[in-house]
Amino acid sequence: MVRIHSTATALAPHEYSQDELIAALLQRWGERYYNPGRIEQFQRNVLVGGRHLALPIEAYESLDGFGAHNDAWIRVATDMAEAAIQDLLARAGLAPDEISIVISTTVTGIAVPSLEARVMNRLEFSPATKRVPLFGLGCLAGCAGVNRLGDYLRGHPGEAGILLSVELCSLTLQREDLSVANIIASGLFGDGCAAVLMVGDEHPLAASAPLAWSHPRSVFFPQTERIMGWDVVDSGFKVVLSPEVPSLVKEELPSAVEGLLRDADLGADALDFYVAHPGGPKVLGAMQEALGLSQADLQASWDSLATYGNMSSTSVLFVLHELLKALPPPGQRGLMAAMGPAFCAELNLLERVG
Repeated sequence: MVRIHSTATALAPHEYSQDELIAALLQRWGERYYNPGRIEQFQRNVLVGGRHLALPIEAYESLDGFGAHNDAWIRVATDMAEAAIQDLLARAGLAPDEISIVISTTVTGIAVPSLEARVMNRLEFSPATKRVPLFGLGCLAGCAGVNRLGDYLRGHPGEAGILLSVELCSLTLQREDLSVANIIASGLFGDGCAAVLMVGDEHPLAASAPLAWSHPRSVFFPQTERIMGWDVVDSGFKVVLSPEVPSLVKEELPSAVEGLLRDADLGADALDFYVAHPGGPKVLGAMQEALGLSQADLQASWDSLATYGNMSSTSVLFVLHELLKALPPPGQRGLMAAMGPAFCAELNLLERVG
């Protein structure tokens, strides 16, 4: 089995309470929006207590155009990625040149050379390290990245690889967009970075890795491309966020999970824990209803949402990070799940080993 050995996280450098962020948004939008009270209501309804931002809040006003926002993304994302990978390697006792492959994922900035290449110019990775940058998968990319890295390691069981996720959602906020979708996004999304170390079952670290990964499952839902994503405009990434997301979760997630359990030859009661992307309160509530869960089953996801907001692909990896801090008993199985643009889902099965 492919193993998940360890995780590391890095938060964006500037922390603000939701009250501070609401005040800043009301200062910008209050006189232009027909009902300023609704702006605050939207912010409160997402149940986020605070977020970390890439820049000081006053610095966003000086960014003009997509290029300036993206330059800030490259600068901050590279620093955060370097910090997370250094922490991850130190936890595992590995040198950078012992990593065979790095998969990076983001949906909040564009970099060519890609982000993992920029980190390789700071840390001493092998020149032969394989690089796989992913862009466009959005919120499900944390789980999808774990799955793609696991797919690789099944074929290279003696190797180790890293998944890197960096999302700086604050740098995508459209300051002149007063749509409901943009106002909700302004209260929901935060900035963060996470890295995951996975190893094949013949790697020296396999014996000490606490989680086994298996049964990756990708599910695509046709004709749903306007449910979530970006419209790329002159000022950058303009959010597409449909109110139909919770309904799709309720309709589509149960059959996806049933398919995974069927492939694993497991019954409906086989799951003991959940590593779920905290997309928002309505999404988490829809997942609970769809799978017959209690809030306690997804408490780690609720806590991550309240503390950090939705950090797109990074969020589910923060939930995984918390799981590794308080591991379930050996033999317990769990579901890792995320949904995002297309609309689609990524799932896998985790098992506590050792």
